[in-house]
Amino acid sequence: MDLGIRGKRALVCASSKGLGLGCAEALAEAGVDLVMNARGAEVLEAEAARLHSDYGVDVQTVACDVTVTRGQEQLIDAAQGVDILVTNAGGPPPGLWSDWDREDFIKALDANMLTPIALMKALLPGMMDKGWGRVVNITSQSVRAPIAALGLSNAARTGLTGYVAGTSRQVAPFGVNINNLLPGIHDTDRALSLDTGVSAQKGITIDEARAERSQTIPARRYGTRQEFGATCAFLCSQQAGFIVGQNILMDGGATNLTM
Repeated sequence: MDLGIRGKRALVCASSKGLGLGCAEALAEAGVDLVMNARGAEVLEAEAARLHSDYGVDVQTVACDVTVTRGQEQLIDAAQGVDILVTNAGGPPPGLWSDWDREDFIKALDANMLTPIALMKALLPGMMDKGWGRVVNITSQSVRAPIAALGLSNAARTGLTGYVAGTSRQVAPFGVNINNLLPGIHDTDRALSLDTGVSAQKGITIDEARAERSQTIPARRYGTRQEFGATCAFLCSQQAGFIVGQNILMDGGATNLTM
């Protein structure tokens, strides 16, 4: 399917690996020029060069920490005029409710709520002026059904979801669509980290931990970054123009909900 976005320009955050890279790949395949961001310059530059070579799109890189003010300023400056914004940041560490103090919540809010809000606030006006834009926020399945050990993430990402619910309907009349993608377990470094923790805790191999977790997913497997990226690209397409303020689960059926 031709997504109708060839020649558009997108900022994709945390896009040197994992789900962010999956989104960057799918957008590049659709002919979208990219501004790619990550903290580590070496891997970022390598992936940017690969996407440029494979798809012939223009790729600009900004190696910075987007969760701090200086990093946001660098990224916003480089991304002025983009048509598409994909926000993404790793989640805060798991823990127990009694372990978290105010500073822990502030860090989580900065990374997973206030950073995407700052990027939207800076880049939405340009999209509105052009009469076309797409924003996809990568959040988590936990905004639909909380994960007990991820209380910091539950709180911050749900706050972002509430912000998007109102903002998306305010900018929709200008041809700008904002939606959220809610991943479950995908085959990324994050999943490997979680499986490593289970392996150590239970005294089993990582393969056994992965197989055990897969049994909790109706699809009986982890998602792939390619599947996730393809869905992101569709939400950025011309065909998705009537999708506004939605939270789309990609979890293989793991979140047990009727609606």
